[in-house]
Order: sequence, then C-alpha cells, then structure tokens
Amino acid sequence: MLHRIALLAIAAPRRIIAVAALLMVGAAVFGIPVAKSLSAGGFQDPTSDSARAAQLLTEKFHQGDMQLVFTVDAPGGAHGAQARAVGTQIVERVQASPHVAGVTSAWTVPPQAAADLVSQDSTAGLVVVGVTGGENNAQRYAKNLVDDVTANVLPQHPGATVTPGGTAMVYSQINEQNEHDLLLMESIAIPLSFLVLVWVFGGLLAAALPMAVGGLAIVGTMSVLRLITFTTDVSVFAMNLSTAMGLALAIDYTLLIISRYRDELAEGADPDRALITTMVTSGRTVLFSAVTVALSMAAMVLFPMYFLRSFAYAGVATVAFAAAAAIVVTPAAIVLLGPRLNSFDVRRLVRRTLRRPDPTPKAVEQLFWYRSTKFVMRRALPIGLAGVALLLFLGMPFLGVKWGFPDDRVLPHSASAHQVGDRLRSDFTDNAETAVTIVVPDAAGLSPAAVERYAAELSRVPDVPAVSAPTGTFVDGTKVGPPTAATGIADGSAFLTVGSNTPLFSDASETQLDRLHAIAGPDGRAVEFTGVAQVNRDSVDAIMSRLPLVLGVIAVITFALLFLLTGSVVLPLKALVLNVLSLTAAFGALVWIFQDGHLGALGTTPTGTLVANLPVLLFCIAFGLSMDYEVFLVSRIREFWLHSGQTRADNDKSVALGLARTGRVITAAALVMSISFAALIAAQVSFMRMFGLGLTLAVLVDATLVRMMLVPAFMHVLGRWNWWSPRPLVRLHDRIGISESGPVPLPAAPRPAPIAVADAG
Repeated sequence: MLHRIALLAIAAPRRIIAVAALLMVGAAVFGIPVAKSLSAGGFQDPTSDSARAAQLLTEKFHQGDMQLVFTVDAPGGAHGAQARAVGTQIVERVQASPHVAGVTSAWTVPPQAAADLVSQDSTAGLVVVGVTGGENNAQRYAKNLVDDVTANVLPQHPGATVTPGGTAMVYSQINEQNEHDLLLMESIAIPLSFLVLVWVFGGLLAAALPMAVGGLAIVGTMSVLRLITFTTDVSVFAMNLSTAMGLALAIDYTLLIISRYRDELAEGADPDRALITTMVTSGRTVLFSAVTVALSMAAMVLFPMYFLRSFAYAGVATVAFAAAAAIVVTPAAIVLLGPRLNSFDVRRLVRRTLRRPDPTPKAVEQLFWYRSTKFVMRRALPIGLAGVALLLFLGMPFLGVKWGFPDDRVLPHSASAHQVGDRLRSDFTDNAETAVTIVVPDAAGLSPAAVERYAAELSRVPDVPAVSAPTGTFVDGTKVGPPTAATGIADGSAFLTVGSNTPLFSDASETQLDRLHAIAGPDGRAVEFTGVAQVNRDSVDAIMSRLPLVLGVIAVITFALLFLLTGSVVLPLKALVLNVLSLTAAFGALVWIFQDGHLGALGTTPTGTLVANLPVLLFCIAFGLSMDYEVFLVSRIREFWLHSGQTRADNDKSVALGLARTGRVITAAALVMSISFAALIAAQVSFMRMFGLGLTLAVLVDATLVRMMLVPAFMHVLGRWNWWSPRPLVRLHDRIGISESGPVPLPAAPRPAPIAVADAG
C-alpha cells in the first residue's frame, strides 16, 4: 500500500494536494462550530448509585441537577432593607424560569432555616437555586439566569453586590475559561513550534509542511467530534487534546518522513527511489506508531464517565488524521516542491551573517548520538541502575496521592464561582456542598416513626450538625423542630438531607461517609446516597475498578504490536517497563506540586487532592506517545540488526546506529511536542495546567533520559537476548509479522553466518 502511495505521489502530486486542501476547508467549515456542542462535565459515573439518586431527586422531588448560588451584599448587611429587596427580587425572577426546580433564600424561608443562609458576620445572604438540565444543560441555563439577574435586578439597586457561584456556575465558567485558554494555547504553541521547525528542517517551506498537516488533523478531529456530539456527550477539554496532539503528531510523523528522505538522498539514491524507500520504511513506521498510539488511547472508552471517553474519541481521531495526512500529503508535497523543499534555509542565512562555513558531512561514528550511545553502553549497568533509581525517586510522592473531585477551586481566583466557594467555606456555618443526601427509593408503606428513627441515628454520627427529615430536624438523636433543609416524600419515595462539618475530600469526610453507610435504612429499606462526597467516591471507585482492565488491555495491545514489529518477546517487555518508568517523574511532580502545594502550586489553588481522572488520562496518552518514540527507535535499530551478523557486537552497533539515525529526529520531535503540551500550562483551569505539565515532563523524560540512556543500557545488557522469541512465536511472526523493506546495509566487518533468532543466547 505504501509503495502505491509513493507512486501515486510521484504521478499526481498536485491532485493530492488539491484534494487535501478541499478536505481541510470542508472539515474546518463543519468542525469549527463544535465548541458550541461540547460540555464541561463528564466527571461523574452515570451508572453509580449517586447518579441514580440524583436522577430520582430531579424526577420525583424537582430538586434540580445543579446548584446556582448568589451571594448578596448590600449596605446595612443581610438583614437590611436593600439586601432583602435584592434577594426577594432575585427569587422572583429565577422562579419564573422553567429550568428552575426550587429556590431558597435568607429572606424567603423560616427564621430558623434562614440562619444557615446568612454569613457569620451578617454582611451577606444567600439565594440557592436548583437548576435542571443535567450535567450538560444546567450550566447553560445557569448562565442565562445570571445574565438575566445582572441585566434586570442589579441596575435597580446601586450599591448592592451580587456574586454568582455554585456547581452550575463552576461548570459554566470552566467552559468559558477553556475556550479562552484554547486560543491562548494556540497563540503560544503554533509560533514557537514553527520557529523550532524552521531551525530543525532548515527551509521555511519544509517547516510549513508539518504545520499544514497538523492543521488538517485538528480540523478533521473537530469534524469527528461534532459528528459524535449528535449521538453522545463530548467533553470540551477534548478540544485541547486534539489541538496539542494534532500539531505534535503531525510534526513527529512529517519530521520522520522528511528526515529519512534526506538520508536516502544523501546516500546517493535518486529522488523517486528515495521517496519509495522512505515510504516503505518510515511510512510503515508512521502507520505502525499511529496504530499503537490510537489503540492505547482507545482503551479509555472502557471508563463510564464521558470526560475520559471524550479523550479516547479525540485521541483516536487525531492520530488517524495526523497519520493519514502525513503518509499521503507529505510525499506529494516532497515531489511537488522538489529541490525547493530546502528553499529559504534560515540556518544558511545565519551562518552567512556570522561568516561561518557550512557544516561538512560527518561519518556516522562521529555523530553525537553514536558516540553518546557507545559511552552509555560501555557503562551500561551503573548508568542504567542510576537512571532507574532517579526515576523511582522522582515518582515517590505519588505514593501519597489522594483523590478528589473538581470544584470551584479549579478556576482562577478572579472567577466569581471560586470567590463564592471560598466565602461559603469560610463565612457560612452551613455549606450545602458538604451535605449528603440520602434517598429511600421505595418508601411506600414506610411509617413516619421509622423515618424518624433513621434520621435520629444519622444525626448521632460525629460531625453531623443536623439531619432534615420530612417530619422535622434532628440533632444528636433528638427532634428539635421543623425541617431546615431540603427533604420530602413523593410518589412512594423519600429523601433526607444530612449536614456535615467535615471538609470535602478529607479523611474525616470519608470516615463520616462510612459511618452513615453503616446505618441500616428505615425498616431495612434500601437507600442511595448522593452529594459531592458520595459522587467523588463513586467516581474514584468507577475509575479504580476498571483501571486493571484498561492497563491490561493497553499492555496486551502494546506487547502484541511490538512483537509483530520486532519478532521478539523481550523488546516488548522492555518497552513496557521503560515506558512506565518514564511516567514516574510526571506522576510524582503532579502530587508534589498540585496536591501538596510546592512551587506555589504553579499559581493554582491546592486542595490536598488530585482529580482522579487526570492521572488515568495522563497515563493513557503519555504511554501511547512513549510508544510512538519506541517504535521510531526500535524499527530503525531492527533494520540494522537484520542486515548484520546478529552477534552481540552487532547488537551494540545496531543500537548505536539506530540512535545515531533517529536521535536527532526524536529529540526535535519531542521538543516540538513538549512546546505543544507546555502551552497547556498557560491554561487557567488548574487540572488542564496539571495535564500540560504532566505531558511535558513525560515527553521530555522519555525522549532524553529513557531513549538516550536507559534504552541503550538495557539493550547492551540483554545483548542478543533482545531479539529472542520461542520457536512457535518465531514461526508465527514469519507468517503475520511486519517485514522490512528497502536495503539498509550495516557498515561492518565481514559478517559471520546468521544465527536464528530463536537460538539467541
């Protein structure tokens, strides 16, 4: 197939470029509006007990899917006339919306309940709105409500301050912030990447080619995501990944192809022969690498939350478009540009300006990568052990990881939702975010006395200030008055609200949740819990319960594909171990910086936890990208190995030659890829900043410490065992394995008779 693509590029390059341009324009027209169809949610497990309880609360009790909270400050304090006027007017306006399930405020509830809705210094009061629409639409409805209040209530009350917050506003502001961050990321990544490419490729035209391929991959992925939104939910953060990965992979693949093409020309091949050889070697490597990366990312569809599933959709689509564009558009552009591919060589201009001579070609043995690899292999054991020890040390903070759920603190301090959240935690005695809601799905025939006994037992749990049941409020096992929080009985079901004084995502919160679960339901009836603490527990459990399966699938896929490439069972195992090691520094850094708050948490608000989705997402993506470089390197090493005498010395020489030929490409590709991912660090949403830093560290560590030191050290120690497989698998690989094409002579002394791989030892 790749041979035919090369021949087609030679025969009709203009047609290929024209068709690609039309596809790019069409994909852009259809795909760019996708941002309007994406959601900031997707962190919850829709199959969990907490999700079912939340659905029942919406359907039977009209409690709303998300909370919208207004803090009202006015001269005279919360009990003053102006604050009361503002608060009651807000209640009247939001109640008129069909998307509001219920409203409570400090000015419209009984005095006993109002106390919890007034700040401790009595300067502010709350309006709490239950918004319907689910995880996706509630945020949009909340934004419309806030706009309405801002336009129609505030102008009538100069001097009053109304600040919107709550979960619904958190999601809405995350969405808005992410759109801004995406533009900022592109404005950073694209110019910097182009400058690096100009230096790496030399010519401006050659540098522009991967940018064009990346653009096609990005708009193509947008089109796929928009198609997917017609049938299921897609996270808005998938756009960040498609932009960063589309640019990074396009550069990776294009750089590999152009570099191999230039190598073939330098070895004396005519342009057509050089292009054909390039496509059946490097083109095959690109396809194989793309399949490996795509399948690693596709494993995320096994998780139930659409935040992770969305990255699988975006990742697979981005890899597919980047690879397809690279192997179809790049050879056509090479043929069409011809010698002009090297035009506008900035490096030559710089050398002339500085009056420096042009570099002279060096023998491969004189190249930095060859000499550094030989140095490492001469000291393989100490260097290898030191590298492994360093990575394990950097990863140690991850042993203390604690999982949390994204709340208002993922937003910058300037966001109103973050300001409201800080105020609720510090100025109000009752924070609705910490409350636990308990639903009794089948309450038919349940006596009020049974519900009261259950509520009384719940109220005896430490750090529970009060429990609101349909018949009253219970404190320390005693009924003290009418309900002070949401509760009710309807259509054969009931629910209670359990207050909590424990900080969210803390050990105390987890212990309290365990104690609440340990209390049997009224008359032994089944109960379901919801609330932020329970949703966080269910989401973490959903991830952890499926994580072994996901990791197993990735490991099996990686092992199988690398076996098909190398015919060895040792190299895939080595790749799995080293790729996991390459991620330890990134995982340790996430905990040390963002959970524990070192280095000022890079300008974010540390909560003592990490969002559970992030490490899983980081692992799947970074592991796939590590395999990208593994395929680049191992495929070239194997080319030299197959054309050698296959002795231990030939193994070392093949490794040195493979790194000499790919080291510069991998390093340049990693540099550009790290720029794309590092641009995410500019994001104002904290978990995207974590994501950007984690991917940047993972890519840089993998392309430097792992590829430059650990790979040659391990391969030297293993010697000919690198290429060993049991005889049955040797025969299997002979039938279905991926064969090499193109002559790749290994400069060496006269070769001894080849030794079968199965007999290596």
